[in-house]
Amino acid sequence: QVHLVESGGGLVQPGGSLRLSCAASGSISSINYMGWYRQVPGKERDFVASMGREGSTNYKMSVKGRFTISRDNAKNMVYLQMNSLKPEDTAVYYCHCFGVVLSSASSGPHEYWGQGTQVTVSS
Repeated sequence: QVHLVESGGGLVQPGGSLRLSCAASGSISSINYMGWYRQVPGKERDFVASMGREGSTNYKMSVKGRFTISRDNAKNMVYLQMNSLKPEDTAVYYCHCFGVVLSSASSGPHEYWGQGTQVTVSS
């Protein structure tokens, strides 16, 4: 079984910064894509950023230039540095892994989600 645990959320003023971390644990051989989604109550979960195992990145247009995603493949961790935060960035942020290859022979899902961490941007 694979588990994702996020940390680093909190309350920050507009223009401030936060760094989110996510640790993936379990019998993992490799993870093709690690990234972040966010969700506001009553809305669909929305893509924020992702990073491939070899370093390719994708960002939601509204966060480009403000957010930076990074990952440590040896530790199965992914990070999201969020700068110049805006009130509209307020959401629950979820860690996401796609294309997970398990070390064990047993079959399992290729996609996993964390429990979410709250980010609130307010003065």
